[in-house]
Amino acid sequence: MTNMGEKRQLLRYNLQFFADDGGEKTEPATTKKLDDARKEGKVAKSRELTSAFDLIVVFLVIKIFVGYIGEHFLNIFYSIYGKIGDFVKVNEGDVSVKAVMGLFMDVNIQMAYIAIPFFIFGFSITALINIVQVGWKVTPKTAKPKLSKINPLSGFKRIISKDSIFELIKSIFKIGLIFIIAYTSINKEKNKIFLLYDIELKQAIALVGGIVIDTGLKISICYMIVGVADFIFQKVKFNKDMRMTKQEVKDEYKNTEGDPQIKGRQRRVMQEASQKRMMQSVPKADVVITNPTHFAVALSYDSESGKAPIVVAKGEDYLAKKIKEIARENSVEIVENKPLARTLYANVEIGEEIPPELYQAVAEILAMVYHKQENVR
Repeated sequence: MTNMGEKRQLLRYNLQFFADDGGEKTEPATTKKLDDARKEGKVAKSRELTSAFDLIVVFLVIKIFVGYIGEHFLNIFYSIYGKIGDFVKVNEGDVSVKAVMGLFMDVNIQMAYIAIPFFIFGFSITALINIVQVGWKVTPKTAKPKLSKINPLSGFKRIISKDSIFELIKSIFKIGLIFIIAYTSINKEKNKIFLLYDIELKQAIALVGGIVIDTGLKISICYMIVGVADFIFQKVKFNKDMRMTKQEVKDEYKNTEGDPQIKGRQRRVMQEASQKRMMQSVPKADVVITNPTHFAVALSYDSESGKAPIVVAKGEDYLAKKIKEIARENSVEIVENKPLARTLYANVEIGEEIPPELYQAVAEILAMVYHKQENVR
């Protein structure tokens, strides 16, 4: 007896192990959840990819606009050294504030000229990469201040979180990668660097500039590869974090679409009301065209309105039978015409006029019905 009891007890716990409490997130995120997350600013986005392209733009702009940048740097040099004499007032030895302000103005204008290509290309590439990653949609909600961001406890939790540790490891990896690339790139040019003492200033500047730009581009390209990998990782992680439980999907559907059972009952009530109104129109019909067993279409025609005959009721199987019953009770003529009944049922909705291609066939039936009614009278 004891052994059987132990077995029953063991079996009971094993069955509980297979029970599904609905808490496991196995369902992909719905469109509504993704839209809500986007409004909150939660998107699959890699800052590394944006930074990598920004870095590439910086070095490419330097490489392409080196003459333009050098010219404005020379203008700054000439502005400073060309106006040193204006700093001091004649026979006084005091610094002229007006001359200093003028110098600063000239320097700022030249610096603005230098910054223009960096600003234009940097802004364009940053916007483009962000649009490629997450699309174009303004989310003003993310700009609203949140108290949780200045909460020390929340900040401490973010610092020791799993994501922050991952970001730390990623940053260490990036620094190590940049150091290795910079060291190998510069080490290859060490023989040229030793010649700096023996060449002219312009040649030395050109040599150092070339080494710096080439090294920067190599670092940027490697950084871009890291950024692409990080974007793929962020995309996978985001989709995983956005998963929902089966219960969450059901609850969301109920909140957005309504309870399926309630909606089903509402549809049935509306159908019943519509059928009731339709049946009330059958006694006013001029003729009911039947299949004869499967379809029934009731037509009404008002010659004074100038309109074509109108379908006032139609039905299939059970409804067709009810339409015919009501038609007989109200002495509405029933005419059997299989192809016409089928065509009217399939192509004309209740309350619509019949199409022109059916005018002839319907006119013949109505003429026959009116002639029969006159003979009866």
